[in-house]
Amino acid sequence: MTDQYAVIGRPISHTKSPLIHGLFAEATGQQLSYGAIEGSEGDFAGDVQRFRDSGGRGMNITAPFKLQAYSLATQPSERARLAKAANALRFDGDQVLAENFDGIGLLRDIQHNLGNPLAGKRVLLLGAGGAVRGALLPFLGAEPAQLVMANRDLRKAQVLAWELKHPRLEVLGYEALEGEHFDIVVNATSASLTGERPPVPASVFNGAALAYELAYGKGLTPFLRLAQEQRVAQLADGVGMLVEQAAEAFEWWRGVRPDTRPVIDRLTIPLV
Repeated sequence: MTDQYAVIGRPISHTKSPLIHGLFAEATGQQLSYGAIEGSEGDFAGDVQRFRDSGGRGMNITAPFKLQAYSLATQPSERARLAKAANALRFDGDQVLAENFDGIGLLRDIQHNLGNPLAGKRVLLLGAGGAVRGALLPFLGAEPAQLVMANRDLRKAQVLAWELKHPRLEVLGYEALEGEHFDIVVNATSASLTGERPPVPASVFNGAALAYELAYGKGLTPFLRLAQEQRVAQLADGVGMLVEQAAEAFEWWRGVRPDTRPVIDRLTIPLV
């Protein structure tokens, strides 16, 4: 029987994961099937179990089920434990292994694909949700000079920083960013999904090398437009992160690392 994998989310019709993993499998000669599952609102655990019972080997998890996926894990990784969320599961007998590849996918896209190493840089992360939780450990491991997390709900960000207790991690409210500037600015808020701009002052982009928007396929979001107006050297959306985190899961499942560049090129939509 062909090994089965799937992505589960709600809604799921927009997902690119079957295309991405299909391209990976073709390029690496792996025999597998990869589908998409519309998760039910009240029976996520049941959905996962039914997939396992049908022979499923692993799953990608997308919104709104990443927290529930983590709760099913018998062996969560350190990244998943920090995020309290999982975006990939692997089934090994009775064991459910959980990983969170969002952060390392984001880091690889920024450093490897876009050529912006974090070492020695001042980095601003906007938001304090699951994406930021997943990014903090990989980002801090890249040794930036300073990593600042800004969020509307300051208390939420402070609790997260307290869990890490890292000397290079700082929490600020948006109003405290006035006059500050950074080398790399990453928008991990949900603002762009609704066509809004996070309340970040234009000064944060002064001299910035990169403005990165986690949302993908939406062109010049209000965040990226502000960065463009401030003459930020490079603008990017999250398509590279999407592909890189998928490659991490693929390698975790199959033991082979696919080439991400052709897939990123295929999925990239110009920022206009």
